Amino acid sequence: MSIVYTEIGSNKRKTAILIALFLIFIIFTGYIFSKALNMAWILPLVVFFASFQAFASYWWSDKITLAISGAHQIKKKDNPELYRVVENLSITAGLPMPRVYVIDDPAPNAFATGRDPSHAVVAATTGLLSKLDKPELEGVIAHEMSHIGNYDIRLMMVVVVLVGIVVLMADWFLRFSFFGIGDDDNNSGELGAVFMVIGIILAILSPIFATLIQLSISRKREFLADADGALLTRFPEGLARALEKISADTVPLKRANKATAHLYITNPLKEHKGSSRGWFAGLFDTHPPVEERVAKLREMEE
Repeated sequence: MSIVYTEIGSNKRKTAILIALFLIFIIFTGYIFSKALNMAWILPLVVFFASFQAFASYWWSDKITLAISGAHQIKKKDNPELYRVVENLSITAGLPMPRVYVIDDPAPNAFATGRDPSHAVVAATTGLLSKLDKPELEGVIAHEMSHIGNYDIRLMMVVVVLVGIVVLMADWFLRFSFFGIGDDDNNSGELGAVFMVIGIILAILSPIFATLIQLSISRKREFLADADGALLTRFPEGLARALEKISADTVPLKRANKATAHLYITNPLKEHKGSSRGWFAGLFDTHPPVEERVAKLREMEE
């Protein structure tokens, strides 16, 4: 199991690097937009609105996600097996007991959400509960508990806000450029024209780059949660088998949408069910290929 610790350390370092690059990218993009329009107040104003969005997301994102997913909270008497699995793994992980939710849907899947471990939620579909055996269910729940313990539930909220900042800056820049808003008197000449051209290119491409960074971070956190989940149960094969079953199941999740797809243990959208993806299409995936995740989990048993 020593390879588990190596995988965890590697993914944490890669995620930290990606977040740092994201912040540098935002600052650089804001600088170019400000210079192109000669309006230095653009960046702080956008950050102000993004901060307000972050505040709202921090407090209400879990409630919104659960409502969108059609999940309902259960008590121990409603599903003793699921409740005990969550309870036992939260004790093993040294985490507060999260609230347990069930989604009435035949497609097998699960996710975790919340702003921190003290306000976390684990949700599983009825399809997951009926199609997995106990070791497989424990593997899935351990994966979701790892997302909670690693603060992935908060990290992804931060990343979504960072993407929002980039998209908002790009939108504002294009609008201001189209309507000729800006201080032309102090921003004329060749240098001003260069900044304007660079700004327009960035405004078009930066939302795509930001989304790619977001999805890359999401994929890295899935690898980390797999490794942590395997460490928690000491049985990587359980999660490996669960991932194979979930990915092989062709039933699409009825309440799935692009806004919440990254939360689930595997992508729940219909177009990802039972289809092979090329490397370019894979750049826009919210999750790593299941085959790669399963291979890494089985390496951890050696």
